[in-house]
Amino acid sequence: MVDFGNTLKILRLRENLTQSQLAKKLGLSKSVVSAYENGVRMPSYYVLIRISKVFNVSTDYLLGLEPKNRIDLSGLSQEETDAVLNLIRVMKRKFMRNNY
Repeated sequence: MVDFGNTLKILRLRENLTQSQLAKKLGLSKSVVSAYENGVRMPSYYVLIRISKVFNVSTDYLLGLEPKNRIDLSGLSQEETDAVLNLIRVMKRKFMRNNY
């Protein structure tokens, strides 16, 4: 569990949620969310699963065991999936050219 609190905070801010808003979604108090983000407490397995569902990430990602981001392509046609994957490849090549 490298830095669960920081990961949680980053996810929360990406979704433009306050600690109070996230707490409400999880059925927790704001102080509990704050304690998670500050590394004072760790969530139970049950809460960890709820957090993963709120942010659509794996529990492994939350715990720092899965460093790569995932993209949910379910519901897309094969043509749409191919277009998304091609866009990612192009962006990676551009990034590599600009940084080396």
